[in-house]
Amino acid sequence: MDAITLLKNDHKEMRALLGALEATTSRAVKKRQSLLNKIETNLKAHTSIEEEIFYPAFKEAGQKSDDDKMYFEALEEHRAAGDLVLPDLLGTDPSTDNFSGRAKVLKELVEHHADEEEKEMFPRARKLLDKAELTALGEQMEQRKRELAGR
Repeated sequence: MDAITLLKNDHKEMRALLGALEATTSRAVKKRQSLLNKIETNLKAHTSIEEEIFYPAFKEAGQKSDDDKMYFEALEEHRAAGDLVLPDLLGTDPSTDNFSGRAKVLKELVEHHADEEEKEMFPRARKLLDKAELTALGEQMEQRKRELAGR
């Protein structure tokens, strides 16, 4: 599987998890906690393989200042979701409206980020990297995800 297909599959799964979380009520404390644990695990694995493998390859192949801008914006969006909103959500009582609000903000951040990657970065990556390179990156990323899941 090539790198872009793997990342798009991750995005699809994350959208589904976040949508399911947003659809819960404050009475579904156990379900919210279970979904949040899956979201945390998947988000950390996804951002790790992007930051360690995909983004550096994209940046190295990039030839325009727009490529650099996409790279740095994507990193910043990861920081916002993974280092700011997710930790707040993890520390919020799942039976509160505050939890619902933070879950919605995380969902919106992740969806915005995934949409930008899919509409801008991935088409650009297909121009910068050939099929063999994308397949090799995909294999590296799958291996790294397996390592992260084994932690």
